[in-house]
Amino acid sequence: MLKRIYPKAIWNFSRQQAVIYLTFDDGPVEGLTEWVLDELQKYKAKATFFCVGANVLKNDAIFQRIKNEGHQVGNHTMSHIKGSKVSVKTYLDEAHECKKLAANNLFRPPYGQMKRAQYKALLSQGFKLVLWDVISYDYEKISTAACAENVLKHTRNGSIVLFHDNVKAEVNLKHALPLFLKEFSDKGFRFEKIT
Repeated sequence: MLKRIYPKAIWNFSRQQAVIYLTFDDGPVEGLTEWVLDELQKYKAKATFFCVGANVLKNDAIFQRIKNEGHQVGNHTMSHIKGSKVSVKTYLDEAHECKKLAANNLFRPPYGQMKRAQYKALLSQGFKLVLWDVISYDYEKISTAACAENVLKHTRNGSIVLFHDNVKAEVNLKHALPLFLKEFSDKGFRFEKIT
């Protein structure tokens, strides 16, 4: 459904190679983002962090660590703004402000949603819209087993997998991510950042 609404967004990469693109939305969050970085390090995994600008300003040392360890950062607006609730101008202002921190054109809309006019405006201003083909639902009130199953069952070559480094997702994330990294490492997959 969403692929038809946002056809120029990136949903996955080539299915030809055993490569997975892990992404984490909403951070950096003290304690949790560092835990994610430690887990990734165990598997020499690289990932992409779609950061909320307000969280970057609060946790700059963690933001710098993400970059220093060779991961990619992207733009998730300054305040995790919901596109349906604001004007195109307000949405773009939020995106441009966060872009100054991310220092690149990678953008993921909060909630995976934006108005058609916002989508078109972002594309016209050079933003590279990145969505996903596998979602963990780690932020939902589901069991840790269901969260892990969501990602283990649906991930394949070239998948962009969505997790969240936010407090709401912490319990499910801390269960699912180590299982995910181990299983796909054992299968010979590489974990790469989005460039």
